[in-house]
Amino acid sequence: MSSQSFPVFDLGAFEAAGVDEKKRLGATVDAICRSTGFLAIANHGVGEDVIAGIWEKARAFFDQSPDEKQGAKAPFPGYPYGYLGPGTEALAKSRNVDTPPDLKESFNGGPLAVPRGMVDPEALGFCYAATIWPEKPEGFADAWKAYYRSMEELASRIMRVFAVGLGLEEHFFDRYVDAPISALRALNYPEQTVAPQPGQLRAGVHTDYGSLTILLPEPGSKGLEIVAPDGSWTAVPPVPGAFVINIGDLMALWTNDRWVSTMHRVVNPPPEEGGMKRRQSLAFFHQPNWSAEIACLPSCVEPGAAPKYEPVLSGPYLMGKFKSTVTAKAG
Repeated sequence: MSSQSFPVFDLGAFEAAGVDEKKRLGATVDAICRSTGFLAIANHGVGEDVIAGIWEKARAFFDQSPDEKQGAKAPFPGYPYGYLGPGTEALAKSRNVDTPPDLKESFNGGPLAVPRGMVDPEALGFCYAATIWPEKPEGFADAWKAYYRSMEELASRIMRVFAVGLGLEEHFFDRYVDAPISALRALNYPEQTVAPQPGQLRAGVHTDYGSLTILLPEPGSKGLEIVAPDGSWTAVPPVPGAFVINIGDLMALWTNDRWVSTMHRVVNPPPEEGGMKRRQSLAFFHQPNWSAEIACLPSCVEPGAAPKYEPVLSGPYLMGKFKSTVTAKAG
């Protein structure tokens, strides 16, 4: 799949359109989400300075020595935020597939504030746990927070596109995502000096857990692949100036599998194609409010049929999925 064939959606054009044009554009997104659940979002309005700032600080953080990075490590397996070093995660485990640990390290951060009145101890101990900020590089936390806020706003705008695509009122999802428990992850796939173990990937086969993911891959990088409708693995190219969006499990549940939460992975391309080189990306995992009940939309169930899935609560669902991917090593 080339960047020319990968579907690119103009968000600015949608937001400037009238009702009829929005319905037409929404139908385009509906068709994409029924097929692969992956598309690129262009004309998104996120400031270039915000993007450049987080790229600079994330690279500088990962450039530090292992000891320096461990200063911001997650304190125990299952703690959601802070630095996770190599060997701490195997995403394929979320699909009950036992593989060697993924060839990556990451820094992870959660919501920037706790909603007023939030008292659920599980929410406070997990999704609203403190992000463990690194001491260096200087300005890291500020750049991170600026990008996180931009992604939070962008995700809300995309959810309005999704609502129109599903034949709903444009702001239907707003009440489900006005206090989201989203997480931002900076990923570094280090340069490889030895061959991977059998079955070891940079990120194992998985689906994402929430409503949608906003991915910013390093320009020109390779390795991200999705399962195409015919069952084959297909490369997803970085699209200059655009974010890659994919549907998560909760959106598939919401739509009764009308929309696809597509399996994807990050592989090691052949060495001659840069497969041993370092690769970075930024992934924003948008997740509805902790207590939001995700139940099948009536419009996505045939008359007289029952939904495929029982309703779930967003927060507890996410917590169970995340903990299933963590290995015994604290990092």
